[in-house]
Amino acid sequence: MGLEAVPSKENTTRKSGILLHPTSLPSPYGIGDLGDGAYQFVDFLESSNQTIWQVLPIGPTGYGDSPYQAFSSFAGQPLIISPQKLYDMGLLNDEDISDVPEWNQYMIDFGPSIIYKISLLKKAYEHFKVLDNKAITKEFDAFCKAEKAWLEEYSLFMATKDFHNGIVWQEWDAEIAFPTDKSKKAWAKKLADGVAYYKFIQFIFYKQWLAVKDYANSKGIQIVGDIPIFVAMDSADVWGHKELYYLDSKGYPVVVAGVPPDYFSATGQLWGNPLYDWDAHKETDYIWWINRISHQLKLCDVIRIDHFRGFEAYWAIPYGDKTAENGEWRKGPYKELFFAIEKALGDNLPIIAEDLGDITPEVLDLRDTFKLPGMKILQFAFDDVSENDFLPHYYTENSVAYTGTHDNDTTFGWYVKATEKAQDKVRRYMNTDANQVCWDFIRILFSSVSKWTVVPMQDVFSLGDWARMNTPGTASGNWGWRYSSDMLTPDLAAKLADVSDLFGRNQ
Repeated sequence: MGLEAVPSKENTTRKSGILLHPTSLPSPYGIGDLGDGAYQFVDFLESSNQTIWQVLPIGPTGYGDSPYQAFSSFAGQPLIISPQKLYDMGLLNDEDISDVPEWNQYMIDFGPSIIYKISLLKKAYEHFKVLDNKAITKEFDAFCKAEKAWLEEYSLFMATKDFHNGIVWQEWDAEIAFPTDKSKKAWAKKLADGVAYYKFIQFIFYKQWLAVKDYANSKGIQIVGDIPIFVAMDSADVWGHKELYYLDSKGYPVVVAGVPPDYFSATGQLWGNPLYDWDAHKETDYIWWINRISHQLKLCDVIRIDHFRGFEAYWAIPYGDKTAENGEWRKGPYKELFFAIEKALGDNLPIIAEDLGDITPEVLDLRDTFKLPGMKILQFAFDDVSENDFLPHYYTENSVAYTGTHDNDTTFGWYVKATEKAQDKVRRYMNTDANQVCWDFIRILFSSVSKWTVVPMQDVFSLGDWARMNTPGTASGNWGWRYSSDMLTPDLAAKLADVSDLFGRNQ
């Protein structure tokens, strides 16, 4: 499970797997978690002869519930902590979980489920404070020491955010919004219990996440993580390292991230993330990025970097604009950043480059210089009925091919809405009547030359557009899909294993 895991010209192993975010796992507690559902899913991957489990970013989410807008680039998502595992540790009792609400098995109701889940986590923390278990206490202390570099800052940020009733850090009391070492120590003492709570939550997350990862790795399954290139404005990253971003004197961005009008949106996408001051990063030899990549590779075997093209040039939009239309392209750090990462972490970086969208020759050169696999999206092959690079007969070996991603409709949903010309090309290209179009897509994807192929779980289930994970440009109604445990049938596993074996994957 080392650095050689990423597909490259030197690695001829053909792999396949499934894209599934942990929130989509079955759980009786309203939102997918790292309990029995996670282990059942790993067992399904093994029985279906898959060796990749790809997830979305696993950081703590805020308003909008997007995994791509987290309070920290280093902390884990508290909402996927398993209450059952807390019970097994003696951190919840029978009374705590005796009255579990009835939740929709197929869609997360984020508001009520977050309130309920946080209430359980706070109960677990109260039990932890009085728990007479020296082994757990020792383990917690060791975790806090090992992760101090980011944990202290994150925990103080979150405790201070709670103290200010959740408002953005720019609106906090000035002495902690723009703190000195002295004021940080004063606030850490003032909010000591809240700081300790957030350290405890991260301890539990890491314990549960790494246990699932170890279980997957023991079965020959690699975890592919995902990091957004940019960080959220309201995050410990920006609050604690203001000098690394283009901010005004009040801490607000001068320019923000997004992309110009494209396939997904006629007015572009206005993400709103603050943009990096790359000159400031260069002065530190890119240590923040090196630490970020290194840290994520403790949690995952491989990482996909979302919006990879932003390292070559990024779209800078004036802060306050309502759309992304009035932005401008600015140059990024380009190869210099990756040379620094290679120098610190070694070559053959286990990174997948999300190289979709408005891609220039310079972006391709950056990707290929470091032998990073790019992405191919099969749905895109038929949006344009003329010849295009997303048709499988144009794929290259050093690529990761998908039927669709979290930003696409499900394949069934896409096909139903596609033009007659697109549907016709699908049928002729795949020599099919499209009665099982999701499996037609899976079959031709697996037959491609791409070293790795990944299929969203919704396509394995052949689900319609109601199961779509995200619609870019929309602020609500996303990220909520999940499945029930009875959907993982032996017949489905056998069907997936058969296609995988037929085309020489995972052998």
